[in-house]
Parts: sequence; structure tokens; C-alpha cells
Amino acid sequence: MPTRRHAPGAKGVNQVLFCGALCFNARLMFQPLSVFIGLRYVRSRQHKFFVSLITWVSLAGVSLGVAALIVILSVMNGFEGELRERLLSLNAQAHVIATGVAASDGDSHLRERLAQLPGVVGVAPYMELTALAVRQPEMLPVLLRGIDPTLEAAVADVAPLLVAGNISALHPGSNAIILGRDIADQLGVQLGDKVTLLVPMASANGTPEPRLREFSVGGVFQAGLEDHDNTLILADLADVRAFAPLAQGASGLRLRFSDALEVDQFMPAVRAAVGPGYTVSDWTQENASYFRAIRIEKTMMALILLLIVGVAAFNIVAMLVMVVNDKRTDIAILRTFGTSPRSIMQAFMTQGLAIGWFGVAAGVALGVLLARNVGSIVPVLERLLHFQFLDAQVYYITAIPSELHLHDVAWISGAAFTLTLLSTIYPALRAARTPPADALRYE
Repeated sequence: MPTRRHAPGAKGVNQVLFCGALCFNARLMFQPLSVFIGLRYVRSRQHKFFVSLITWVSLAGVSLGVAALIVILSVMNGFEGELRERLLSLNAQAHVIATGVAASDGDSHLRERLAQLPGVVGVAPYMELTALAVRQPEMLPVLLRGIDPTLEAAVADVAPLLVAGNISALHPGSNAIILGRDIADQLGVQLGDKVTLLVPMASANGTPEPRLREFSVGGVFQAGLEDHDNTLILADLADVRAFAPLAQGASGLRLRFSDALEVDQFMPAVRAAVGPGYTVSDWTQENASYFRAIRIEKTMMALILLLIVGVAAFNIVAMLVMVVNDKRTDIAILRTFGTSPRSIMQAFMTQGLAIGWFGVAAGVALGVLLARNVGSIVPVLERLLHFQFLDAQVYYITAIPSELHLHDVAWISGAAFTLTLLSTIYPALRAARTPPADALRYE
């Protein structure tokens, strides 16, 4: 029995005419046919409500995911920079430590040699001892650091951190100390009060012979870092050497470079200049655990927040699959006009990429705007919510810092672009494989 053929109705004719006009307009606009069709589908208002809803949800998901990633990583960069500044506020960027006998001022030749190296902007001698700070009834373990006040400002400027006293209180024979604020609070001392320092030592035959000396408080500093405020005491280098000349501790030179972040480039020249009898270390080695923890946290936060973009990408897949099912007739007519499966595939990939990339662009703009204005936005939120994010009684840092890095924005955008591109492949392949005869059978 012969198969009855149905003549195309008004709807089919209109679709054919629409497709022909579409191809003609595309060529007039000098656009590839696939790009023209994909962008037209993006602008079309004939989608079903559910498809349009998923489209907007996908776009919002990509935007929020990208913006959240940029803001969170910028804030973590800000905390990392704040930590780095506080670590280096009283610490040198590199140490040249004498092995064996404690170094003395006879190291002036080595200081001059190091000061002439490229990138070195400051060199100062120092000596560090483990001691006990005693003021009845309290006894605290501390790190006693002897410094040369005239050279110390070249490697670590103490003056801006002082909350009481003056660096000029330290001079040979003064027996004055500058201690961290937490130490002063725990010992209950103020300017001019006396504190006894005890340094454990041993005689030649191994008999314990601790050394004690009374020092006066000449200043109090607050670096905003527990390792400094809780344990560090500064004194004149000559007083420390006279107090415990044979004590076991670190002694040598402290260095500062023109760029703390490029310390790896300067250290080979320093190691070549010091020669034997010294060990060399820099701040990245001494504080590696801090920055390793921050790096791990940043990596985990990036992976977690990328899941938001991933969910949005799955929504793009679902939306495009429904669009492909809705446009089966259009696909079939385009195929009958000679459009290749590759062009059909590119058309739906263009639609998905246009939605995804617009979401990425909106997310980048929103994220950059928020990251650059975190300092202004957080106080407003605190007033509205009646909640302080960083309580001054708990945290040293009371304001949320933010550092926007362009390479973070670049890789976040690239990752989001890649996810949106991958989300378009399956629906586009499905559209390209649509058989024209099956799609037009009941038209």
C-alpha cells in the first residue's frame, strides 16, 4: 500500500520561508550561518517558560560562581599579604647565622661585602637567646634578641610598632628592653619597671650555671602577630653579649632586600658571598608552614567554589537539550536546505557559549567590583547585620583585606569558559545527529 504524503501546511511553509530568509540575512551580515542561528536562538522569546527559567538560572549560577571565586581568592590574598607584612615587621628577610662561636663586630667585612650585593638594601648584626622573663609571680619563656639600634631600621623598622617608649632607650650599657605587648600585659609591667631575665647556661664541665640580670622596660611594641607579641624581647646587642657571652643561641647578620617576594633570586649571591662558617636561610623557608597552609586553603576553596560553576554548566546542558528537542523541525528544515551537521552543531554550541560567556563576563565584572571595594562593603554589612566579622578582642586583624590579582581573574575566567564550552558539546552533537525525515514526518 503506497505511503500517503502530507503536503506541508502553513506552519511548514512559514518555517521554510523563515529559514531561507535566515540564511539570506546571515550572508548579508557577513556572519557564519551557525553563529547567526545560535545568536538568534539566544535572543528568541519563543522558548518555553521552563527553558527560559533554566537559562536565567544557568547564567546567574555562572556569574555568582565566578564572582564568589574572585572575591574569596582576593580576600585570601589580602590575608596572605597582611600575614607577610606582620611576619616581616620585626623579622629580617634573610639570616646569615654564624656556626660555632658567636659572631662579633669583627664581621664588619662580611657586612660590607653583603651590602654591596645586588638587591640588598640593609644588613644588621643580631644575637638571639632563649630566656625566661621573671617578675613575681609570673615566669614566661621568651626570645631575647640583641640588635644594633643604629642599623636595625635598615632591616626591620621597630619604631612604627611601638605603643610606648622609644627605640632610643636601647644603647650600650642601658640594660633596657623593648618587649611585646602581650608579655607586658602578662607580667604586669609598664615603662620604667624592672624585669629579670634568666638565660640557662652550662659551665665547661656541664654544670648548669644560669645567668640572671635585671633589665628596665624602655618600650612596648605591638606587631599584631602572636609569635612576636607573646615571645619577643629586644635589647641592645652589646648588652646581650655582655650578659651571656657563652650562651647557646643564634648569632650573625640579618638582611633586607629590595623585593621580599623575589628573595629566591638574591639568595644564591648571598650564599656565594658568605663562604664557610655560616648557614643562610630566608623568610620563605622559616615561615613555610604558614604559607603552605594558606596555599592549601586557597586551593580547596577554589575547587569548592568551582562546583557552583559546574552546577551552572549542567543547567546549560539541560537547557540546550530541551532547546534541541523544541527545535527539531527547524533543524530538519536547515538540513534539507543543505546545512551540514557541523554547522548545526556549531549553532547550538554558539547558543550555549553565548549564555555561559555572558555569565562569566558578568561574574568577572561583579567579582572585580566587590573585591576592589571589600573595605567599604564590609562595614555597611556589619551595621546592617549588627555583627562584627573580625572582633578586635579576638583577632589581630580587624578589617578584611583584599588584594586583586589579575592572574587569578584570568585563570578563573579560563576555567569557567572551559566548563561552559564542555557543557555545549553533548547537546550540540545530539542536534547534529537529528534525522531530517523523522523530524518532518508529522509536519
